[in-house]
Amino acid sequence: MPLTAITRAVSPSISQCQVAFVKRQPIDLAKAIDQHNRYEACLAALGIEIVSLPAAPDLPDAVFVEDPAIILDEVAVMTRMGAESRRGESESLAQAVARFRPLRWITDPGTLEGGDVVRIGAALFVGRSGRSNAAGIAQLERELAPFRYTVQGVELQHCLHLKSACTYLGRGQILANRAWVNLAPFGDCRVIDVAPGEPAAADVLAIDGSVIIPASFPETASILERGGWHVLPVDVSELQKAEAGVTCMSLIFDV
Repeated sequence: MPLTAITRAVSPSISQCQVAFVKRQPIDLAKAIDQHNRYEACLAALGIEIVSLPAAPDLPDAVFVEDPAIILDEVAVMTRMGAESRRGESESLAQAVARFRPLRWITDPGTLEGGDVVRIGAALFVGRSGRSNAAGIAQLERELAPFRYTVQGVELQHCLHLKSACTYLGRGQILANRAWVNLAPFGDCRVIDVAPGEPAAADVLAIDGSVIIPASFPETASILERGGWHVLPVDVSELQKAEAGVTCMSLIFDV
């Protein structure tokens, strides 16, 4: 079944983005746009159809389309962002997502961001972070119960989202920084550890045996290659100044 990815162009106001665990630095807009274009090209080279939305000038973080929506096989859940300045992104993205799935919404007092959700089949693991609270996790569980998904909270520390600390590769394997996340909820999954000098390297995008990873994490890339994964490094260094990961810049789903 073909895959589709929703992306959004880099906002001209990205320098005003939210940052929590990285030091704010000047962002070269032209370079960020070029890197995002190359990221989209990497997805397209894997046979993914790209739905590229125009930039949102008034929403500095809007390039990070994964946070406002969780797209599953039967439904999409539009989130209520933990960062108040980002809440307009959900409404902005909803029209594009509604072309593909019926919508559900997380509402006040719940907060939830897609970067906190790691899916393994019908199981959704949700980070209890500064961006996703207990009310938001409970709402997600209620919304998805009719579709027989399970939702389980995961404790984390020292990072923005659950996907900052671990991502699912496939084949029963997780890439993780154990110092940032309690991996007990993941049960029997085999854990591949990020390289010691690359604590933020766990945020990778796995697609049918290929793994997209920031080019700034070469040692972790080598670990994955030795494990039999087809590794695709992409330079997202300018976007990383906005606390980007490679998962957060696309919403990928079966049509």
